[in-house]
Parts: sequence; C-alpha cells; structure tokens
Amino acid sequence: MSLWHYAFVQQALVAGAVTAIVAGFVGPFVTARNMGFAVHGLAEVGFTGAAGAVLVGLPAELGLLAACFAAALAIGVLGVRLRERDIAIGTILAFGLGLGVLFLSLYTRYATEAFSILFGTIMAVSRDDVVRSAVVGAVVLVALAVVYRPLRFATVDPEAAEARGVPMRLISAVFLLILALAVAEAAQVVGVLLVLTLLITPAGAAQRLTPHPGLVILYSIVIAVVATGGGIACGVVTSLPVSFFVASISLAVYLTARLIGPRAPAARRAAA
Repeated sequence: MSLWHYAFVQQALVAGAVTAIVAGFVGPFVTARNMGFAVHGLAEVGFTGAAGAVLVGLPAELGLLAACFAAALAIGVLGVRLRERDIAIGTILAFGLGLGVLFLSLYTRYATEAFSILFGTIMAVSRDDVVRSAVVGAVVLVALAVVYRPLRFATVDPEAAEARGVPMRLISAVFLLILALAVAEAAQVVGVLLVLTLLITPAGAAQRLTPHPGLVILYSIVIAVVATGGGIACGVVTSLPVSFFVASISLAVYLTARLIGPRAPAARRAAA
C-alpha cells in the first residue's frame, strides 16, 4: 500500500494545509509591520513554555501556546512605542531562553521532546492534533477578519490611522495575540527554529510579485501551502526532515520572486 493511504500522512497534509493558510494570511502583516523579530522571540519563548510543560507533566503544545500568549502580552505592555518594541522582545527572549536552559537541566530525559519542538513533528500529528489545529486556525482567521480593516489602516499609515481615532494600542495588542496563535500553529510543522520560514518567507516572496494588498495575502497563502505540501511530500518520499524541505522550497520561491520582482516596483509606481 502506498504511504499516501496511511492516516498519519493524510493527517500531516491536513494539519500542514491549515497551518500554511494561517501563516500565509498573517505573514504579510508581520512583514509590513516589521515584526520578524517578534516572531522569532515568540517562537523561542514558546519553546521554553513547551519545556516547562513537559517538566511538570503537561502536553508540550499547551505550554507552547501559553508561553506564546504570555510573551505576546508582555511585548504589548513593554513595547508600546515602536522604538521600545525590539528592546522588550530582546529582554523577554533572553529571559525565556535562560528559563528554557533551566528546564532542560532539570529534566535530563527531555532530549526527544526538545528535538521535536525545535524542528517540528508534522508527521506525528494525531487526529486530535488536526482538530486542534483546525480550531486554532479558525480562531486566527476569524480574529483577522474582524480587525482586518483597522489593522490594515494602522499598518499602512499609522499616523493617519491614529488621527482618525483607530485604537492603535488595542489593535497592536490584538495582532500580537493573533501572532502568538500563528506562531504556536506553525511550530507544529517546522518547529520553533524555523517558524520564520512560514510566517516571513512566503509573505516576502508575495510582496515581490504584486503591489496589491489582497493579492499579497493570496499569493502568500498559496506559497505557504505549496511549500508545506511539497515539504511533506518530499519528507514522505525521502524520509528526511519535513522542515528542511519546507524551508528549502520557501527559499527557492523567494529567490525566484526576487528575480522577477522588479516588475512589482514598476506596478506600484503605475498604481500611484
């Protein structure tokens, strides 16, 4: 029987597709708001949360999500102004990594779990994991749909948005929480070390291909889905890590977009 008929492969494809759609939708806002460092910080702190959860006998996914949420709230409180945000992220990241080292030293049997969290476990997702991914993905997409217009306004022209009465602090806090969910979701596929692969690279490639905000989101989703699905397919065929193939496909698409991307600036000038 072909491997494609096995439940674990089908579950990986479904979970990967859900994660890719979420990451592709959130990614353009991440890049437009210059929040790549925030993604990295949330992912690293999420690893610490997962390590702490395993240490006390709780599911690693629960610790990952809780830590991402806590870090997002802390960044929102400490980094109200743009120039303060990177300082807040760096401070929280340093503390989180130190705490993660402590958890690892206290639980010496953690090597397998740590490896899975760091590099992803998409081929080991269960049916319950797929359901949980779908629920989290639906929450993220609904939340983004609710705040889409003010979030887009605040991202494109923050000064005008603030002058028009857009609650900038609230929008920023809500987006950080949405981002925390997206990071926790993406970590399941590519691990915390490669979260940027799904939340940054597809969006960066999409922005090279079109100046239209709606098409940027669409292209970002398509690229993320192709990279994730292709990575899973390559992983099934070769038995090599899926995260490696996801990162490689994403990079290849991004480099290709950079080669054909000079059309995009011209399109922006024409649209202006």
